[in-house]
Amino acid sequence: MANHVSALKRVRQTEKRTASNRSNTSQLRTSLRALREALAKGDSAAAESQYRLTVSALDKGVRKGVLHDNTASRYKSRLHTRLKALSAPKA
Repeated sequence: MANHVSALKRVRQTEKRTASNRSNTSQLRTSLRALREALAKGDSAAAESQYRLTVSALDKGVRKGVLHDNTASRYKSRLHTRLKALSAPKA
């Protein structure tokens, strides 16, 4: 265990940051999972509404430093492609 006051402070800060990052990551992953499940079920309306929430969560993850901005863009692009394929008329 740390003995210096500054090291003890860093331990406290790290614990707070870890808890915050874990919470933000969990919310993001939950939103992604919900969208992927809606896409797998084939429910276009539910997937569309969940897509908006997931994009918002991805953007929030970028702001909070949970995700890199290019990673979030890649997720959004791939999920949007799947959403378009789901809502496209079957030929």
